[in-house]
Amino acid sequence: MKRFSRDQIAARVAKDIPEGAYVNLGIGLPTMVANHLPKEREIFLHSENGLLGMGPAPAPGEEDEDLINAGKQPVTLLTGGAYFHHADSFAMMRGGHLDICVLGAFQVSAKGDLANWHTGAPDAIPAVGGAMDLAVGAKQVFVMMEHQTKAGESKIVAACTYPLTGIGCVNRIFTDLAVIDVTPQGLLVREIIDELPFEDLQRITGVPLTLARL
Repeated sequence: MKRFSRDQIAARVAKDIPEGAYVNLGIGLPTMVANHLPKEREIFLHSENGLLGMGPAPAPGEEDEDLINAGKQPVTLLTGGAYFHHADSFAMMRGGHLDICVLGAFQVSAKGDLANWHTGAPDAIPAVGGAMDLAVGAKQVFVMMEHQTKAGESKIVAACTYPLTGIGCVNRIFTDLAVIDVTPQGLLVREIIDELPFEDLQRITGVPLTLARL
């Protein structure tokens, strides 16, 4: 079974971002989505540190140390892009002005609860950032993550055991094995990677799944 690479997950997320959308890409894995957005599609990327109209990563040697995203990675700014105060950026997030946010996660529950800022371990460094604001402020929340932990446990769970970021906020989950919608009727599998039967995905995930009719 060949799982999706991180770049392939990012490309799959980018495919579902529509023309004209205002989108925030969370720190870590989600930032890779910027490099896979279709060039013919106009999409406005927002960064919580005060950018709108963010472009892909710059070519090596062309980095501007004053132009970074919320994860302190060098980025570019598209024509018409804007800088603004951190407080204004959070007002956009909290005011419902973002169509989509893409976040990483430690766990997502079957009901769409999100845990992505702290594992609860005594030595873990809390890193909530703007995730809570995005989780409740964006019109849609996409989660991008690997399906299992390094220990082989499913990150999609019946109930989160880590501290919550948001309750019932996740709309769609993109993993290295599948694309899954969170619906009022439960978890609906939209796509599965080649060579992985639905029954095996169900066994790996451990919470009830329904296969969408194609």
